[in-house]
Amino acid sequence: MRFEQMSISESIKRQLAEMEWRRPTDIQYKAIPSIMKGEDVLGIAQTGTGKTAAFVIPILHKIHTFNMKNDEYEGISCLVMVPTRELAEQIGGEFEKIGCQTSVRTLALYGGVDQEQQIALLKRGIDVLVTTPGRMFDLISQGHISLRSIRTLILDEADHMLALGFMKDIQDVIKRLPRKRQTLFFSATINEEIKDLAYSIVKNAIRIQISPKDPITKKIEHGVIFIGMDDKRFYLERLVHEREGEKIMVFVRTKVRAERVLKAMERVGIAATTLHGDKTQEERQIALQDFKDGKATTLITTDVSARGIDVNQVALVINYDLPDEPEYYVHRIGRTGRGDHKGLAISFCSPEEKPILDQIQTFIHKEIKVLDIEKKEHELTKSLGGHNENDWGSLMKEIEKVEEFKGKKKRRK
Repeated sequence: MRFEQMSISESIKRQLAEMEWRRPTDIQYKAIPSIMKGEDVLGIAQTGTGKTAAFVIPILHKIHTFNMKNDEYEGISCLVMVPTRELAEQIGGEFEKIGCQTSVRTLALYGGVDQEQQIALLKRGIDVLVTTPGRMFDLISQGHISLRSIRTLILDEADHMLALGFMKDIQDVIKRLPRKRQTLFFSATINEEIKDLAYSIVKNAIRIQISPKDPITKKIEHGVIFIGMDDKRFYLERLVHEREGEKIMVFVRTKVRAERVLKAMERVGIAATTLHGDKTQEERQIALQDFKDGKATTLITTDVSARGIDVNQVALVINYDLPDEPEYYVHRIGRTGRGDHKGLAISFCSPEEKPILDQIQTFIHKEIKVLDIEKKEHELTKSLGGHNENDWGSLMKEIEKVEEFKGKKKRRK
C-alpha cells in the first residue's frame, strides 16, 4: 500500500509526496489504522523503522480533521511525553515537518532554556505538546498548562521513560487527563517488567511487534574489534580518515571521556564536536545542528544521543566505549542505517569490557562479528603510516563471505 491510498487528509498526503515518502514502513502500515480508530497501541519495532511517523501521521490527521470542523480552540489535544530534550525536539520537528500543510500547531517543551518564550507560545494556543516531565510540571504548577482537553497520550521510548523512574510522573499526568482518552506506547525495546507496567496504563491495547527477536535491522552491518583501551584513539583516527567527509557518530561512556576524545582528535588535526549533559541546551542544539548540516562530520557523544536522534545519512557509528546497559547498543547503532540507507557500526572492546560485550550478545541473541586485526595491521594503525587498502568496510565484507561459505558447508553435511 502507498500513503496516497491511505485514509489520511490530503494536506498530509501532499506533504508526504513532497518529502518523497511513498510507502509506509511495516510499523507505520500496522499502527496507523489502529491509531486512526482510536485504539490504544503498544508498538515495538527496531530503531530506524519509522516509529515516530507511525504515530505522528494519524495524530496529525485526527487533529487537523477536528480543527476543520470546529472553529473554537479547545486546548491541547495530544500530549507526547519523552525522556530527553533532544527527543522532544526531534519529535516536535517531525510533527511540524509532516504537518506543515495542516492546521496543527506543535510545541516542543523542555528545560534548560528560558521559559518565557514557551509560555508565550502556550498562550497563543497549541494542539500538540511534546515534552519532558520536568518543565511540563513546572508550567502546570504555574497555571500555564492544562491537560483537561487531552484526547491522546503518547509515551515515546516508553521503556526508557519507565526505567528512568518516570513511572510516578506518568501516573501523576494520568490523574490530570480525561478518563476517555487514547494511550500509545512506542519503543525499540521492552522487557517483561516494563511491559506489565505499560499494560497497567493502557486499556485493551493493540500490540504491534516488528521483528521483536532481532532488535537490529538487517540494514546495519556491525562488528567488534578487540583492542586495548589506550589504542582506541589510533583506531578512531584511522576510521575517521577513511570515511572523510561522511557523518560519523562516536559514542563514549562519560561526559569527561567525550571531551578527552575530542582533544585527542584535535591533536591529530581532526575537527569534531561533542554533545553531552554538561553542555547547555543552546550548546547541545548548536552541536546537533552543525552535525546535521555537515559543518561537523564527527560527533562525539554520550548516550544522550542514543535514542530518538534522527540525522540523515550517518555513515558510521563507532562505540568507542561499550555501553553499560546492553539495550543501548541497539539504540546507538540504530543512528545509522535509517530509512532506506544501509549503515555500518564498529565497536571497540578492551579486555576489561568483554563482560559487557557478553551481556550485549545475550541481549541481541547473537554473537557480534569479530574483526580480527593482525599484528602488522595493528602496528600500521598505531603508526598511521603508509597507504592501507584494507578499510573496515572491506574487512566486514570478507567476514560475510567467510560466514556464508561456512553456512554452505554445514548445509552440504
